[in-house]
Amino acid sequence: MPKVIDIRFEHHEASDIGIGEDCPRISWSYIGEDQDWIQQSYTIEISRHGITNTYDSSSNQCLFVPWPETPLLSTEVALVRVRASDERGNLTEWSDVAKVEAGLLHQEDWKCHLIEAESADWTENYHRPTIFRREFSLRQQIRRARLYITSHGIYTAKLNGRSIGDHVLSPGWTNYKNRLTYQTFDVSSHVGTDLNTLDVTVAPGWYCGRLGWRAGKTNVYGSALGLIALLQVEYEDGESIVLGTDSGWQWGYGPTLSSELYDGEVFDANQSLSQLTQWGNVTCKPIIDRLASPDGPPMRRTQEIQPIAILKSPSGQSIIDMGQNMVGWLRIKVAGGSAGHQIQLQFVEALENGECATRTLRAAKARDTVILGSDGTLEWEPNFTFHGFRYVGVDNWPGTLTTDCVKGIVVHTDMTKTGSFSCSNPLLNRLHENIIWSMRGNFLGIPTDCPQRDERLGWTGDINVFADTGNYLYRTGGILKTWLDDLKYEQEEAGGIVPLVVPNVIDGFDQDAHAIWGDVSVMLPWSLYRATGDREVLSRQYSSMKAWLDVIPRRENLLWNYTADWKLGDWLDPAAPPDDCGKATTNPTFVSDAFLAHITTLMTVISEILEEKADVQAYTVASEKIRSIFAHEYITPAGLVANCTQTAFALAMQFNLIPSEKQELYAGRYLSSIILESSRYKIGTGFAGTPYIGHALSKVGQTDIFYRMLLSRKNPSWLYPVTMGATTMWERWDSLLPDGSINPGEMTSFNHYALGAVGSWMHSVILGFRIQEAGWKGIKIEPVPGGGLKWAEGEYLSGYGMYRVRWVIIQDSKTQDESLSVEIQVPPNTTADVKLPGSEDVKRVGSGLHRWTAPYKSTQWPPEPLSLPFGEKETLPVDESLPCPWDPSTK
Repeated sequence: MPKVIDIRFEHHEASDIGIGEDCPRISWSYIGEDQDWIQQSYTIEISRHGITNTYDSSSNQCLFVPWPETPLLSTEVALVRVRASDERGNLTEWSDVAKVEAGLLHQEDWKCHLIEAESADWTENYHRPTIFRREFSLRQQIRRARLYITSHGIYTAKLNGRSIGDHVLSPGWTNYKNRLTYQTFDVSSHVGTDLNTLDVTVAPGWYCGRLGWRAGKTNVYGSALGLIALLQVEYEDGESIVLGTDSGWQWGYGPTLSSELYDGEVFDANQSLSQLTQWGNVTCKPIIDRLASPDGPPMRRTQEIQPIAILKSPSGQSIIDMGQNMVGWLRIKVAGGSAGHQIQLQFVEALENGECATRTLRAAKARDTVILGSDGTLEWEPNFTFHGFRYVGVDNWPGTLTTDCVKGIVVHTDMTKTGSFSCSNPLLNRLHENIIWSMRGNFLGIPTDCPQRDERLGWTGDINVFADTGNYLYRTGGILKTWLDDLKYEQEEAGGIVPLVVPNVIDGFDQDAHAIWGDVSVMLPWSLYRATGDREVLSRQYSSMKAWLDVIPRRENLLWNYTADWKLGDWLDPAAPPDDCGKATTNPTFVSDAFLAHITTLMTVISEILEEKADVQAYTVASEKIRSIFAHEYITPAGLVANCTQTAFALAMQFNLIPSEKQELYAGRYLSSIILESSRYKIGTGFAGTPYIGHALSKVGQTDIFYRMLLSRKNPSWLYPVTMGATTMWERWDSLLPDGSINPGEMTSFNHYALGAVGSWMHSVILGFRIQEAGWKGIKIEPVPGGGLKWAEGEYLSGYGMYRVRWVIIQDSKTQDESLSVEIQVPPNTTADVKLPGSEDVKRVGSGLHRWTAPYKSTQWPPEPLSLPFGEKETLPVDESLPCPWDPSTK
């Protein structure tokens, strides 16, 4: 029998406490290799206040099962376990017990105030980080203690000198006018019966720090640092006390002189907290924020990286090379300096002419300054800033700087890793790793565009085009649920228009509608629903989806009628000049109309799932009309597509906008000829076309053409950055030029995930994973080898359990005949339709391990030299394939 594992509540991680739902839906997964096992019924056991109840249901549902009991009360704890049975009545063992603990569910539970420093310095547009302190005594043995805490700014907390929790940069970034998230910590082991001291340091963060490019804006949400905290202590005899932020707190300054997200942190060890003798009074204000528990996991330190080298620049500066473009900061160990000695750390993503390339930071300083204390030794890392960097320029290091003196601390939202990919081509593996690293670095509280310059904003278009790839790589339901809630709020404030960034901190970005960026209101919830199976993500965002379609400016024929004088369109088309990223070769109105047809069709499906019958009819009629008008305006009877660009053909084909199969096949052949003759297998798409061009080619049987594109190393291509040493995805196809100089454009980042949307093709075509039923309840596995690959494998941790696919091409050493060995693993309570290359048969299989071996004939790789204009020849270099990591003969 399979085993029930991983009991989850809503989109929370197992370690989360203080959740915000009083009736949390329950999910569970399975492990085991039982063949064709399907859950027929389940029993949920819930223990509360020493009373245990069980609830039985005849259902195969194991994702987002409704809470069967009365709602939880604030701070209440319940213990939950599950078992299930199959169609023969065989029972699984009980799962391990999972604990769910509610937070403060009602505003009136916050029996405290917002406190601010009575008087504080605000010089040169910097708010100096402020320490809030409360001392208290407890009278007897403690049974349980919880700290509920948030801030106007970002905070760290210590109780009796011990750090509370492992979160960083809390409470993160939301639109604070919509909601301010709070965190819950178990501090039972921190408190004592003697005098206790609670210290909370608050820094500007996103609340009142600088946001946006150039000078940006400060005090976006407020003009003062503040703290809201509530400590609940339960004694062993059952009595409890509550200590909240009130006039009994004091404030002062510590050793952090300044700390800004863009500019870095200044730390003076000579101003330690122990030397602080002057404490000021606090001002108490009523709490007007809507306080809410987070929907997803916190930001944490997730990895430590040792530098690979200490370089010396032509100017003589020491430069630390981390070997990996990363997001986070440095932890340093200093010995031998004198009091007052200043060390400066300059964080950059790239070097140019051997020096730190700060131009790409624009107005962000990205610099930490450390001032040593009297003994000249220090171990330090910042608390209230982060950097996007591979290199760190170091000035005034006392003594000899070695790699042992520093460590890179990787920071991001601590999501569960769900998807993997590897194959015989090491460059493709590096490309996939680059995609993962860029997602990690840009999922820092919200999904951002880049982590290093004076921006770091939640651009709606970036996450829209990357969603399918991101939802494969990590469990994103929690972080994106919170972000979509803010999107809905911002959209309501803007009269239905989806701002270009969420939270919106840029003036004018909520004034005009833009396709793709605004389409995220429909496409991201749909992608999340497909990945997670959570129908509520559609119902929660449904009003947002409708509002977006209602506000799109239309012509009489329902297609776009732009009122803005600029359109983002196929942003960062490689043909666009460095100083004009939106000057794409594909007409932006064509792009907008293609996406409009797509989202209107999606709305037909979504409204049907939500049983909105009137809307089903309305969107069906609108979709048919838009498609008809689109075909009339943009598609010739033979299947030629207006613009004749890679993006135009890819969108028309992938969104099923070409009326007939015959026209679509012609369009596919024409797209192939464009790729062959005009671009020589180089990429010609920007934001709009990049996610779809591979899928469009595979749809019409031209997968080998896209393998050629994917494996091209000439600029622009996906592997060009890899051959140039990239360890993350670049914002531009040529952020680094072939001569080693940096692209002269103002927007040149070395860590953007958007063009990593190609990962979706790698997962669905090379591995063959294709969702058929939401939540991966049913999938199709149809791997398509090519590009000279000898093997590939990948895993996906769905809500039901682990899927795995492996394939390897085997050549008989005597006959040279080839065969393809395929192995798949399907988790209990799911099914998979398997289609092997060269066969039209589709095999429906249930859970368990399945293997097939079939005759196979590889296409020639590398291909014959390709004849190009002017008598040129092009050949693809042959890489040494990585050996297959498993034995395909294992049975």
